[in-house]
Formats: sequence, structure tokens, C-alpha cells
Amino acid sequence: MAEVLLFHHAHGLTSGVRAFAGALEAAGHRVHLPDLYEGRVFEDLQDGVGHAREVGFETIIERGRAAAEKLPAGLVHLGFSLGVLPAQALAQTRAGARGALLLHSCVPVSEFGGAWPQGVPVQIHGMDADEFFVADGDLDAARALVASTPDAELFLYPGDRHLFADSSLPSYDEKATALLTERVIGFLDGVR
Repeated sequence: MAEVLLFHHAHGLTSGVRAFAGALEAAGHRVHLPDLYEGRVFEDLQDGVGHAREVGFETIIERGRAAAEKLPAGLVHLGFSLGVLPAQALAQTRAGARGALLLHSCVPVSEFGGAWPQGVPVQIHGMDADEFFVADGDLDAARALVASTPDAELFLYPGDRHLFADSSLPSYDEKATALLTERVIGFLDGVR
């Protein structure tokens, strides 16, 4: 059983994020779901991004760190888009990380110390024509991470949807999410 700290995306802690966590739990893993937005959920992505900007991305990362402090070491850090910020920061800087799962986003490793920690496996998942993932540089950051890290994998899915793994959003893609979920559970099953 892996213990997962899962961070939501810019819409907030939606029912789709909760359902994804439920699928991981049904596969035998323990999932922690902190609410980085303190109860706020946004129907419109741009409203959610605006809220994150207003709160501050550093504050979002610090809220993630605070959530991790209450938990033991040995976590797999998982983030959906905006949630990749605290997930990746923790995977790179918190001792004892067992792995990272970066969904719909990836930032350059230089943002959190310059190098990916040795022995911490990572998977990055995104759609190959997602305007946010491709045009905002996330795909380039993901490719650089994979090129420099033996335990890194990048999975690209056909399509242009950003938050395709959240079943509560119009961008949901059932087929891509099924494959992503299978790969994520396989990753978690391999973490010991």
C-alpha cells in the first residue's frame, strides 16, 4: 500500500478529484486530500486560476507543505495541474518522498532546487495538444525531467483537454482517464 498526498487543481477540491482519490483507495492505497482553497470550488477554470493568483502561488505551495507536515515521511506526492506545484515541491525537497505523480502539469526542476532527487520515481501525464500543457512550457519541463532522471516517465494522451482526469468537469475524457488511472495504480503498486 502506498500513502498518497493528492493536491487538487485550480477549480478546487471537486467531486471529480475526490472520485479519482476514491479509485486509488479502491485499489488499496491510502489517500490524503488537503483543501488548498479552504472550501472554495470554482465552476470556471479562469475564476479558479484568478483565485490562486489572488491567494498567491507561494501560499498554495506553503499550504501543501503544511498538509504534509501532519503526515509521516514516505509519501507519494500527486498533483492535478495547479496541485503539481506543492506536489513537485514536496517530492523535490521533503526527505523520504517515495514518488511523484504530476498530472496535467510539470514545472522546471530548477523551481525547487535544481535537480530531481535520486531514487524518487516520477510519472508525468498530459494531453499532447493541451494548450496549457504544451504552450505554457510544461511539456518541455517534463521532457527535460525525463531526459535527466532515470526514474522518470512521460505519458502523452491524444487530445487537447487540460483537466481530462476529473470526471466532474466538461474536459473529462473517460478513455484517457482509464489508461492514466491504470498507469498511476501500477506506479503506486510498485512503491514499497
